[in-house]
Amino acid sequence: MKKDDLPKIVSVFPLSNFIIFPKTTVPLNIFEPRYIDMINDSMRSNKFIGMIQPRTSAEDITQAPKLHEIGCMGKIMSFKENDSGHFLIELKGLIRFKIIDEVKSSKQYRECEVNFTDFYDDLNSKKENLQFSDLKLIFKDLKTLFEKRGFVINWKALEKQSLDETINALAMASPFTLEEKQILLEAKNLELRKTKISEILATYLSLIHISEPTRPLYISYAVFC
Repeated sequence: MKKDDLPKIVSVFPLSNFIIFPKTTVPLNIFEPRYIDMINDSMRSNKFIGMIQPRTSAEDITQAPKLHEIGCMGKIMSFKENDSGHFLIELKGLIRFKIIDEVKSSKQYRECEVNFTDFYDDLNSKKENLQFSDLKLIFKDLKTLFEKRGFVINWKALEKQSLDETINALAMASPFTLEEKQILLEAKNLELRKTKISEILATYLSLIHISEPTRPLYISYAVFC
């Protein structure tokens, strides 16, 4: 994708505690009428959708929640409607964006004027200067944390992906808070994101008690069981 092809206005899907990264594909089940409208409109145009986290839930249910400033634009790579009228899509992250202003319109979903300038590197196909050996400690700590939280991960499948896909998939599926995931999304590059994951993990692991009960939780991403 070229810089000149980037849109100035993006429809946004605010989803709490959920992020996507460039070069990462995630499945989404769309069932709310306003977001079904959004997908229909997107499929008729450029197939772009901006995923972004709300800062907090709206105190007044009649008011839309405030959004974080940074999100990631994705492109719909596959689309299917099920018998219930829900849309099953696969969204591939392309490039992060910064919200400039929200656009007022009569549409049921939200649209924002965005800027991509700080994140043009997301469009590059060059590989980061990292090796899987750099992730050994992170993998060890993540396994400990995931096991304590009852997460079941297909680690062998995960290691078959590219390094950036692996780090980003772990960031997306991790049992981190909304704010912690936002920090990972805003990290300038893969090296910094890896460092931030390590820092967050260190905090979590220091609080883990051996006697803490666990309950299995199965993650739906393709690389997870």
